[in-house]
Amino acid sequence: MHEVRCMTQEERWLVRYQEVMEFLEKNHRNPSRHRIEEHDMLNWVKANRKVMNAGKMRPERVEAFGRLMALMEEYKRKNQYE
Repeated sequence: MHEVRCMTQEERWLVRYQEVMEFLEKNHRNPSRHRIEEHDMLNWVKANRKVMNAGKMRPERVEAFGRLMALMEEYKRKNQYE
């Protein structure tokens, strides 16, 4: 019998971070507010952007989230409907 272990907040954050990064790299665009299946990613990004802008993000997350923001900025100019 294997032990069921809950993910820590840090692990959940990393899983979501990885999910968004993989989405950006695969689709070469940002998650769209017009696609319901992408709303969770979009909400996660918005919530974390708010935390970072308020100066309340954990230092170990700031650099990683900064990379994600830079990539999103790059894709912001792309046509979201390709």
